[in-house]
Amino acid sequence: MPEAEIPITFQPSGKTTRVRRGTPLLEAAAGAGLTLDSPCGGEGTCGKCRVRLLGTNGKPGPSPPGPAELRRLGTEEIDEGFRLACQTPVAEPMTVEVPESSLLASHYQILSDWKGRSIDTRDPAVAKRYVEMPEPARGDDQPDLLRLQNALGPFDIDLEMARLIPGRLRENQFRGTAVTADGRLIDFEPGDTTGQCFAVAVDVGTTTLVAMLVDLSTGEELGVVSRLNPQTRFGDDVLTRILHAREKSDGLAELHGIVLDAVNEMIGELVERGDVARRHVYEVSFAGNTTMQQLLCRIDPQFLGEVPFVPGVGRSLRLAAADLGLAIHPRGVGYVLPVIGGFVGGDTVSGMLVTAMAEEEGPSLLVDIGTNGEIVLAAEGKLLAAATAAGPAFEGARIEHGMRGGHGAIEKVTIDDGLHYSVIGGVKPIGFCGSALIDVAAELLRHKLISPEGRMTWPVDLPEDLPEDLRQRVVIHNDHPAFVIAGETETGTGKPILLSQRDVRQLQLASGAIRAGIVVLLRRAGLEPADLRRVFVAGGFGNFIRRTNAQRIGLLPEQIPRDRIRYQGNASLAGARLTAMSLVARRQAEELARRTEHVDLSFDYHFQESFAEAMIFPSG
Repeated sequence: MPEAEIPITFQPSGKTTRVRRGTPLLEAAAGAGLTLDSPCGGEGTCGKCRVRLLGTNGKPGPSPPGPAELRRLGTEEIDEGFRLACQTPVAEPMTVEVPESSLLASHYQILSDWKGRSIDTRDPAVAKRYVEMPEPARGDDQPDLLRLQNALGPFDIDLEMARLIPGRLRENQFRGTAVTADGRLIDFEPGDTTGQCFAVAVDVGTTTLVAMLVDLSTGEELGVVSRLNPQTRFGDDVLTRILHAREKSDGLAELHGIVLDAVNEMIGELVERGDVARRHVYEVSFAGNTTMQQLLCRIDPQFLGEVPFVPGVGRSLRLAAADLGLAIHPRGVGYVLPVIGGFVGGDTVSGMLVTAMAEEEGPSLLVDIGTNGEIVLAAEGKLLAAATAAGPAFEGARIEHGMRGGHGAIEKVTIDDGLHYSVIGGVKPIGFCGSALIDVAAELLRHKLISPEGRMTWPVDLPEDLPEDLRQRVVIHNDHPAFVIAGETETGTGKPILLSQRDVRQLQLASGAIRAGIVVLLRRAGLEPADLRRVFVAGGFGNFIRRTNAQRIGLLPEQIPRDRIRYQGNASLAGARLTAMSLVARRQAEELARRTEHVDLSFDYHFQESFAEAMIFPSG
């Protein structure tokens, strides 16, 4: 006899669901249409999926706290019924209160702007041509495909299309529009549809997805949509997703399916906005890091998680849209950019392509700062690339009051005689995102409230000339100094938003990993930071940071003149767009990927030494 499912109600939304006994509350919430923030992938280490269990009388419901909850939640919160949704199995009917701060932001600051060079837009892989042919007659019994080739020029064709052509030609009196993709005939459409030729470019980020609809006949951008990558529910970083794909029997299919569903929804939104028929979208071009591209293609990523971190594919992929699961023209194509090696994937190749850094005079550096950090150095005809394990601190994970750049996140902080901040959405803050984390740390370094070694100053040791507003913000939290960014009366949670000593250590790890990677590549080329002529900053997070503050904390070397640092926007999206528009760009992308030497920092003799040094903030 099947086990009865248990009803769960979530407040204040009032949403309900029924689940089997033992189902984690995190999973039950997803079933009710609520996506809770869980950057650690449900391991109980981030503490972001905090909920309050309520009994039928409105008092805290029964559920003994587990070890992770004892570590991440205070005694007072536990007594009030707060638990971590990822660590709490459903045992009986219950009502669960979900704080706004625990919900994955529905309004998220996602970078869709792009910059970079353009390539001749009259060279896309997809081409349409209207043709008119004489109909067969006595004395003219030329085979249908030869007749079409004489009118159109040489093309390849698969069996399915060969079966359709005879009837299609006669239905349209041998007049219509031939559609080819990379020289293969994929359709013969009635009438002249040459003005209806579209592609979609997609940036498949670890945290976010961005898609752009482009008109292949004009090169015009017709619309951009974005959203969180739904894979974030399984963890913020690529390693947690690799682990999910490896350890769950349906893990790979699950990760592949949810990202394809999201992409198809975005395509639907784009064509609706642009008044375009899906059948006239013939190609989707994808750029992402190595793991994201393999999950997209349902290629097992487990060997990326094992030494020596080998990708399944290196060269670009051209896949049938139907095989990939894309809801576009039934014989359309999915194009996936090439990867360089290890975790340095198509998004980095995109950045190299759109910046044309390999063609620049003098040494150039590309730094893609996101959930993962990729670095490319171009110097004297050589290209070196590396990926750094920066970790998810810039996305708010492992930061006590950190969050992604969504509604309610403090995103900018300045200090003069007092502290000032701005909040995404103009509401009361519920946390702070990565750009604010860098701002606060830089300001506290300037005011000597953080030492170069990363130690926060105790209240008894504050500088005598410190402004009173700042003096009152230095408090003791969990037996260590902390800094109050927003007091309890200012926040949307009714609790203060703090920068803790532990947060500073997490920032040191993240920024130190990126700076150490830069130092190692420069050392290999015999260069110093001041030798760089241009530094391109790309990535979903990188373009929201302030140059001055990034250099003050050492994320970028302070020796680089500030006017040489350029924000590149969403270079991954720009590269996907460029390769959708141009076969020349695709050949260049392939050449760049194969030319570039992949530097595995885990095997570099100097990396650990450089990392230890980079953990120290510049003295200023």
